[in-house]
Amino acid sequence: MQVSGKTILLTGGTDGIGRELAGQLKAKSATVIVTGRTPERIDAAKAAGFEVIKADLSSRDGVDAILDAVKGRPIDILINNAGLGSDHDFREAEPDLNDNDRCITANLNAPIHLITRLMPVLKSRPEAMIVNVTSGLAIAPRSGGPIYCATKAGLRSYTMALRHQLRGTGIHVLEALPPVVETKLTAGRGGKKKMPASECAAQILDAIETNADEANVGMTKLL
Repeated sequence: MQVSGKTILLTGGTDGIGRELAGQLKAKSATVIVTGRTPERIDAAKAAGFEVIKADLSSRDGVDAILDAVKGRPIDILINNAGLGSDHDFREAEPDLNDNDRCITANLNAPIHLITRLMPVLKSRPEAMIVNVTSGLAIAPRSGGPIYCATKAGLRSYTMALRHQLRGTGIHVLEALPPVVETKLTAGRGGKKKMPASECAAQILDAIETNADEANVGMTKLL
């Protein structure tokens, strides 16, 4: 899909992979609406010329805030990129179930709600795309992060089924599976093997432009 002239809603677009992807899409003349939840990152994104929606996707209120903000807008591409981690390791401490629930809501429920409630808008466009950013951990889970891995595996399964359902329509479904990328979420993990967020974003953008079904980024190809 040619992204020039398209209106793109990108969740989690004020930091990490999302911030890099937003910048690369904007450089290709797309209108990019990003979401974020941290005031200083929101201010930085606005200073860079982005329209920003303040929304915490770990609650239903965050989803509602996004939908209210884009009501009536012609969204051509929805990129579900926002994600949270959650500690859940019985070898270290008793897990915080409330924290687990926030992770599940942000990483799995929020994308499903946004897709479902924006489906009429996407179907009304001449061509549209849904991009779900999962993870290589959806295929090869990490023992210390079972909740995060489970949400990404769940979103991967949902994406595969959604692609089948929308086959023959004007909506293309792409899954992006990053490896360990240099972001705040992966601080303290991955060592020197981390991929720069800019390179990960570039590979996802290439998959968007070539209408790929999957973007197996970097080392994820080996899985």
